[in-house]
Amino acid sequence: MTQALELIAAGRILPVVVLEDASGAEPLATALLEGGLRAIEVTFRTDAAAAAIAGITKYTEEMLVGAGTVLTAEQADRAVEAGARFVVTPGFGPAVVRRCQELGVPVFPGVATATEIQMALDAGLSTVKFFPAEQLGGVAMVKALAAPFRSVRFIPTGGVNPGNIASYLAVPSVVAVGGTWMVAPDRLAAKDWTGVTDRTRAALKAVEDIDA
Repeated sequence: MTQALELIAAGRILPVVVLEDASGAEPLATALLEGGLRAIEVTFRTDAAAAAIAGITKYTEEMLVGAGTVLTAEQADRAVEAGARFVVTPGFGPAVVRRCQELGVPVFPGVATATEIQMALDAGLSTVKFFPAEQLGGVAMVKALAAPFRSVRFIPTGGVNPGNIASYLAVPSVVAVGGTWMVAPDRLAAKDWTGVTDRTRAALKAVEDIDA
């Protein structure tokens, strides 16, 4: 298990962030750290993504920063140059996976089918993002896919929330879940950093109760 995956697995929750303004990077990192999380996925859905990754990386060494929604090898290059220490993709893109491996950066590709999981295994990967989790069948589908792929670890993302997180994390093959509820766009737009911290603490308390 890579160091990046170890940190993600330790928190059990990977906040998936869409930042429209890179100036929010530092206070967001502080809010998540105060809430107890040390890993974050900043998605390349906005023009501010690379600057936000660079901002968090320069601001603190305590936060593991990754790039999400990486669609091309060029984006992977930009993400790593900005300081991303892992890459997440929404689907299995061979070119992106190859580039990340060339750069020596852990990559967690999105998968939705057994065929895509087999492709990930053929590429030498054993941890994948199951996306969009709820729309694809949720916990039942994760269990169904985990049965034949016993060595694969999953990070379900998409529709995971406080109401179903316990069901996902109870699956042995689920190493962590990706979520947005503690970093919802409306809270980030309002710069409600206290709210982010409070929701993060509540999420981790729920995880503690699950693992107890």
